[in-house]
Amino acid sequence: MNTALKLIQSIETRQSPIGIIGLGYVGIPLSICFLEAGFQVLGFDQDQEKVASINKGRSCLSHIDDSLMGSYVTSRKFSATTDMQRLNEPDVVLICVPTPTTTDHKPNLSHLIESVKHIANSLRKGQLICLESTPYPGATEELLLPSLQTEEIIVGSDFFLAFSPEREDPGNTQYQIASIPKIVSGTTDACLKVAESLYSGVFNKVFPVSSTQTAECTKLIENIYRHVNISFVNELKQILSQMEVDIWEVLEAASTKPFGFQSFSPGPGIGGHCIPNNPIYFSWKVNQLGMSSQIINSALSVEKSMAGYVCETAKRALTNQKKKLANSNILILGVTYKPDIQDTRESPALPIIKLLQESGATVEYSDPYVPILQSSQTKDRKMQSLHLTKKDLGMFDLVILITDHSSFPYQLIHEHSTLIIDTRNAFRRNNFIGDHVIQA
Repeated sequence: MNTALKLIQSIETRQSPIGIIGLGYVGIPLSICFLEAGFQVLGFDQDQEKVASINKGRSCLSHIDDSLMGSYVTSRKFSATTDMQRLNEPDVVLICVPTPTTTDHKPNLSHLIESVKHIANSLRKGQLICLESTPYPGATEELLLPSLQTEEIIVGSDFFLAFSPEREDPGNTQYQIASIPKIVSGTTDACLKVAESLYSGVFNKVFPVSSTQTAECTKLIENIYRHVNISFVNELKQILSQMEVDIWEVLEAASTKPFGFQSFSPGPGIGGHCIPNNPIYFSWKVNQLGMSSQIINSALSVEKSMAGYVCETAKRALTNQKKKLANSNILILGVTYKPDIQDTRESPALPIIKLLQESGATVEYSDPYVPILQSSQTKDRKMQSLHLTKKDLGMFDLVILITDHSSFPYQLIHEHSTLIIDTRNAFRRNNFIGDHVIQA
């Protein structure tokens, strides 16, 4: 029996242990998927505190119950480690590390490169290595393959290399991960067959594509599509406000068309790990080819303007109250990038807070999911979330809603705030309207 068939048989009989590098918003839910499918999982992460917490049965994610994680830890189906030398133990290694951007808007693959080095040091025959993190098009074969393949261990016969992009949406209860179709690709036919065998035992539908570069482009384009369309309605919001036309009413009316229109919601800017960064990865690769994407560049430009737009709206609203932005006390509601999760990565709240502070305003925030903002996330000091009370709300000249958490007491905020800027249409959506509520 050749190596591929032997590994496929081991996977299908659940005898192959699964290793997952990166125990965050992708790695933890993916671990649970494989655990629920009957696999043994060993998680890898370099954060010692996180590993210790997971090994005590805590998920470290607000949208995943500790009791679920604890049951798998107690039954010894799941454990976590910081010891990367143990990467030779699992038959399958899935890479789920962050792929952020640098300060000068280029791909930052340092986490991925470090993970690949650790894998290369422990790689043995009969292993499947699959990248789930989002790289630039071509990275699997340009970056991973040369680092892993040697004269002694050949891809497609001795070990197997695949790319299968994660499609995780933290906090989304409408879709279970296993119900989301799984894009799968391999660097050889044998690699693809092994990867298909793995994921078809966990996901309801597997969709194989012809190359890893096709799969890489698929993931990027999914998120670039969303980025471009959100940027479009964010730009429309700025334009229509000058016309004194309500963007939300326009979108509601346009959505009555049963074909040819898909509505996207405007906001204070795009956040999260994927959607703000994926266009930059794609554009970087396009630039390497001596080309450029005008649409993507325009969308990125719009998003850069959003923090300034919100702050300018705040300045005008305060001026109408005969107050100056520089002397105002401002409360930010919500600092995560989307509702009802604890993730602040690329949150639009952060540049808005910094701009307001740089303008001389005194800024506080309230977020039930983020008790503390570190000084690196704000202009110059660590901040602590405020518990919302009538008295506290009355202390602020302006309240700005950035993230519309479902647990916010909208009626209390509406009744006891002097002035509100709503970037999400949340107050009107909850039937709280008034002259002191301004859309932005």
